[in-house]
Amino acid sequence: MTADVQHDARVAPLHVAAKSIPPLEKARVAIVHYWFVAHRGGERVVEAIANMFPQADLFALVADVSAVPASLRGRTIKTSFLQKWPGSHRFHRRLLPLYPLALEQIDLSGYDLVISSESGPAKGVLTSAGTCHVCYCHSPMRYLWDFYHQYRNGAGIGWWSRPFFTLASHYLRIWDAASANRVDFFVANSRNSAARIRKHYRRDSTVIHPPVNTAAGYLAEKTDDYYLVAGQLVDYKRVDLAIAACNRLGRRLHIVGEGENYSRLRKLAGPTVQFYKAPSDGDMHEQLAHCRALLFPGEEDFGIVPVEAMAFGRPVIAYERGGVRETVKGFHAESEDIPENSTGVFFREQIVDSLIEAILSFEGVEHRFSPCYIQQHSRLFAEEHFQERCGLFLTEKWEEFHREAIER
Repeated sequence: MTADVQHDARVAPLHVAAKSIPPLEKARVAIVHYWFVAHRGGERVVEAIANMFPQADLFALVADVSAVPASLRGRTIKTSFLQKWPGSHRFHRRLLPLYPLALEQIDLSGYDLVISSESGPAKGVLTSAGTCHVCYCHSPMRYLWDFYHQYRNGAGIGWWSRPFFTLASHYLRIWDAASANRVDFFVANSRNSAARIRKHYRRDSTVIHPPVNTAAGYLAEKTDDYYLVAGQLVDYKRVDLAIAACNRLGRRLHIVGEGENYSRLRKLAGPTVQFYKAPSDGDMHEQLAHCRALLFPGEEDFGIVPVEAMAFGRPVIAYERGGVRETVKGFHAESEDIPENSTGVFFREQIVDSLIEAILSFEGVEHRFSPCYIQQHSRLFAEEHFQERCGLFLTEKWEEFHREAIER
């Protein structure tokens, strides 16, 4: 009798708590993105999440209206005081020391759920005890952590600004690590990013790969005789390796993109290398569909471009670090046994000779790649899978957050 009464006393609060949890679909939601200055992977994630929450308000440090995804242009995007600085859209990275202050001035009182899109940063916003804060982390800020020395010594930072960057980075790392405690639940865009979150923030995370527009892919009737590099032309992408390899092999290379290294890379390019700045979506699709293979010599946290290339049935030749190990089914350039249903080739060292070896290895077995299988493999990362997994995760954590709050 006594045991039964004690059992009822234990389960009763849980029963009441379950009834007291507010429905997620009626929550007041804020989505905080670091900045809208280009339409890349981070913006696509925000777009997909925003489509799940039509009632959500959007916030950012700065926003260029022309860079906001088309589906979000009807919404109000609230920006920080940095928006008023002249040239903030173009020179937002130079405002790095002001990021913490700007984020902490964003007023999120009254919101039930805050979803921050972190890479820039965004998770440092202040929320109340009754607000559930979920951070979708593309990566802890690369220029503060893993790639700090590459950024500090790279061409993007002049000698005159290097001392200021060095000093600001030191203090921002302290703030960035501390602000991780403001997040209730972390989502990582890859196992690679999850490891960085665990290393730098000492937090666990759930991996949900970002959405990729694989539906745009199609199989061309024939391919052309060129390799492709696509993306922002910055130091860590290591486009210089692709140029050097194709210069030495005499292979045609198309480089699609622009960025701070554009002029320097043009000077490195030989006669077989062509540059294409800011193509339309249709032109970009043509480039992807007709290339022999995508060259991906940089290290990315996830890497959307390799998945996009595979959506067009094209193989990927990639440096074996970062997110490509989760998206590309590759074999090593020196391997004698080629596994069935491969989607690419890996090279182990981030040097020209290693990339050349991978290109030659690919050309020796190029006929064995199946465009149909490669395209089918890419669909594992389609937007509908992202929204399904993200929806389940948010529902689970929303209920967990409120259940724990009631039990307290």
